Amino acid sequence: MINVNNLTFNFGGQILFKDVNLKFTPGNCYGVIGANGAGKSTFLRILCGELEPTKGEVFIPDEIRMSVLKQDHFAYDAYTVLDTVIQGNEKLYNIMKEKDALYAKEDFSDEDGIRASELEGEFAEMNGWEAESDASKLIQGLGLSEDILYETMSNLKESEKVKVLLAQALFGNPDIILLDEPTNGLDIDAITWLEDFLSDYFGTVLVVSHDRHFLNDVCTNIVDIDFTGIKMYVGNYEFWYESSQLIQRMIKQQNKKNEEKIKELQSFISRFSANKSKSRQATSRRKLLDKLTVEELPASSRRYPFIGFDMEREAGKDILTVKDLSKTADGVSLFKNVSFTVAKGDKIALLGNEMAVTALFKVLMEETEADSGSFKWGVSISKSYFPHDNTPYFEDCHDSILDWMRRYSKDQTETYLRGFLGRMLFSGDSIFKEVNVLSGGEKARCMFSRMMLFGSNFLLLDQPTNHLDLESITAVNNGLSDFKGNIIFASHDYETVNTVANRIIEIKEDGIFDYSGTYEQFIEYKKEKGLL
Repeated sequence: MINVNNLTFNFGGQILFKDVNLKFTPGNCYGVIGANGAGKSTFLRILCGELEPTKGEVFIPDEIRMSVLKQDHFAYDAYTVLDTVIQGNEKLYNIMKEKDALYAKEDFSDEDGIRASELEGEFAEMNGWEAESDASKLIQGLGLSEDILYETMSNLKESEKVKVLLAQALFGNPDIILLDEPTNGLDIDAITWLEDFLSDYFGTVLVVSHDRHFLNDVCTNIVDIDFTGIKMYVGNYEFWYESSQLIQRMIKQQNKKNEEKIKELQSFISRFSANKSKSRQATSRRKLLDKLTVEELPASSRRYPFIGFDMEREAGKDILTVKDLSKTADGVSLFKNVSFTVAKGDKIALLGNEMAVTALFKVLMEETEADSGSFKWGVSISKSYFPHDNTPYFEDCHDSILDWMRRYSKDQTETYLRGFLGRMLFSGDSIFKEVNVLSGGEKARCMFSRMMLFGSNFLLLDQPTNHLDLESITAVNNGLSDFKGNIIFASHDYETVNTVANRIIEIKEDGIFDYSGTYEQFIEYKKEKGLL
């Protein structure tokens, strides 16, 4: 259990949150959400004791053990995978090392024997004899081979280190688990395993994530950090989102009624206050007006960009035909014998090796040539492309955002461009920032703006949800869902893939697996056929 009492935290003279009172109880998973910079990671660091609050306290009983997902992927490079995982329970790990050191002594004394006996007792009580087996189960659950247990961490790939550190955070049944972006770098199978693990977990879990599907599957409560406040809501992310949108609409409607009433009263007062016969009524209405205040919408740090794609013209009958495309890089086959035809209305999600998917996008956009095979676009097709790496669009470019956008806009007026950029959350003097210093999320919004200006009827997007916050991911999801043309895209965001795609193409070593339906239907089909 965690009790947060009157918590306030100032950072650089700015209040991130103040007067927070919350209770986190066992058996629940709490999704911590908020705009970028709202203080999600900071809140977790305060809970685990890495940061001291400006005011207030966090109370956790002494006997409670907390585990935290580490963010430094190089911190354990000198250790084996097994030792790294077991260090998730620091007390158990220290007992093991002290015990091993005692038994390795050449001059083993009586005192050493007594101490070793004590350590053996503690070791057994903490299920130390099952530690290696438990570590192996976690490693395998996350999709790694148990052979990796005795590898040194420095020898692992980045994607493997991510999984080992997650296994460390889950090891030994901690009472409290704090996870900051645990699905980053995980494949779909590992995410599914983690969802199942957390859904059945007995302890208290707090998780920060931009993965809406993950938050919907594991969370019993949502903890929303917004405008210096932290509030807790019962339910998963989807329930919170739908409820918050409904409340916003209700408040706006009530405000509109109040504003209409105020205008009516003001009009009456101005017309009749000088009229002696009406002065009493005017006075009473003035008193009523004084009491009637327009409830302001709750101030929020959460902002949604507008992402919407309009087609300048409809596509004709012929869209795209791909026949026997193959591509290698550095002697390694990326894809082979890829063939498919795109029909009107198809929104296709590409799955498979990320390098292969990106290579296929580059071939279709004629940025590189295939080794063999062919493809043909319909004569009526106009394309907009969101590349996996947008560096060439911004590198060594000193244009302001405004001037950068002017390159791609038919309407060159500053008024139009300011309005357009304002909807993409670039407002005020921010439009004069040089594009080469923008954050990953800001560059992504620039790329979406560029795409929207083209009015294309076919969109190609390679990982468009990378670097985005929840609000921007939601905007992208909605924009792609509403688009009336064709789409080929790849994304790690489960919800976007499942709600946008009506066709799945999985790139395999010797061709493709082509399935008509949603991503969830695709997964169920593969399970039924024993392909997963």
